[in-house]
Amino acid sequence: MAGEALGDSVNRGWLYHPSFPEDWTPRPLHSMASWVNGIAFKDIQFTLTGRPVIKIAEIKGGLSGQTKFTQQTFDESVCVRPGDLLFSWSGQPETSIDAFWWRGPEGWLNQHVFRVTPEDGIDTVFFYYLLRYLKPNFIGIARNKQTIGLGHVTKRDLENLEVAYPELPEQRAIAHILGTLDDRIEANRRMAATLEEMARALFRAWFVTFEPVRAKAEGRWRPGQTLPGLPASLYDTFPDRLVETEHGEIPKGWDFKPLSGIAEFLNGLALQKFPATNLADSLPVIKIAELRNGVSEKCDRASRALPPQYIVRDGDFLFSWSGSLLAKFWTEGDGALNQHLFKVTSQHYPAWFFSEWVQHHLEEFQRIASFKATTMGHIQRGHLDAAMTCCPPDQTIARLGAFIAPLVSRTVLTALETRNLTTLRDTLLPKLVSGAIRVKDAEAFLKARGL
Repeated sequence: MAGEALGDSVNRGWLYHPSFPEDWTPRPLHSMASWVNGIAFKDIQFTLTGRPVIKIAEIKGGLSGQTKFTQQTFDESVCVRPGDLLFSWSGQPETSIDAFWWRGPEGWLNQHVFRVTPEDGIDTVFFYYLLRYLKPNFIGIARNKQTIGLGHVTKRDLENLEVAYPELPEQRAIAHILGTLDDRIEANRRMAATLEEMARALFRAWFVTFEPVRAKAEGRWRPGQTLPGLPASLYDTFPDRLVETEHGEIPKGWDFKPLSGIAEFLNGLALQKFPATNLADSLPVIKIAELRNGVSEKCDRASRALPPQYIVRDGDFLFSWSGSLLAKFWTEGDGALNQHLFKVTSQHYPAWFFSEWVQHHLEEFQRIASFKATTMGHIQRGHLDAAMTCCPPDQTIARLGAFIAPLVSRTVLTALETRNLTTLRDTLLPKLVSGAIRVKDAEAFLKARGL
């Protein structure tokens, strides 16, 4: 009886009855859209080619080597196309149950995911943000039913969830405000990826494969001539031939140095020794998960009374040497460096130079870690000593850095701007969708923006 009373209390509480303005139209969430569940595919239906089967993994991470394909044809209702609104209703409540736009290729929808089509009078983009706003409700609903394994949100839950929405002009205004921020965030992410690819391509050509030196030696690049990625002004910067060394060919006058010789790798601390006693005067603990996914409210906290070198700041380059090996510039604000992470610095070489060398050796380090006979693969200091880097004279690094350094710096600055935009969006979303902030004269707002 006590369990039933608790369930009744939960059903009557905020999980199923979130608060909205009285002048908005109340309705069960399920009645506002068509919810088509995906197919329970069988192994016999999978093929090497065809359309992808879109599971939660593909929705969150895109197509991968684990993606299944099929050449069979199914009902049009479970065909997913770019721009479709999807809702994953099963999985780990905190990480899997959510609303998503599908950005990948056309494919077939797997079970545990709804393809959602709002009815007439409901703006699709507004409905997406309504689902995002309701994520705490979905998590709570799934948790209440979760014993072991996965949680879920059922059709009955969607029928019981009472929501409300404004008139269509205000829906469209809310969608425009939040959508504009999301568009800018997505554009920034694409720009950062492009800048990173450009910097990496130049670095590899100049410092790994020595394309400019080979072009000069073979007569393909002459004084005053510009080649792709090689301005004429750089002609005298590169030697005109390669020489043989114990580590392989290298441009004349350049030198091989170990990775540990061009940068310092500061390992983090066991931060249990620095517990946070005051939340306002604490730092988020930067572990491998934070390096991959960013800081969240669930992060462990540590006291700010750390040796200053163990405080991570925006623009620091971090490298996880254990578990899931990853290297990137940090752009999530101040944090405390946990063990299993290196903060990489150098007294002599610029950040763009040593960071690109770490990235260059990352695949090799991942391969080494995968062969470790432990539950968590890792690399050791000796591997940093064995990883060789090619180092030109200082003046050469300075001249070439004028081309690569701005690309790397802009990548970091773009990530910082994305963080600020994300914070703004996450602040506005619950206030706009709940009606705590209203768009006054929504029709005039839309007209002023040509909508």
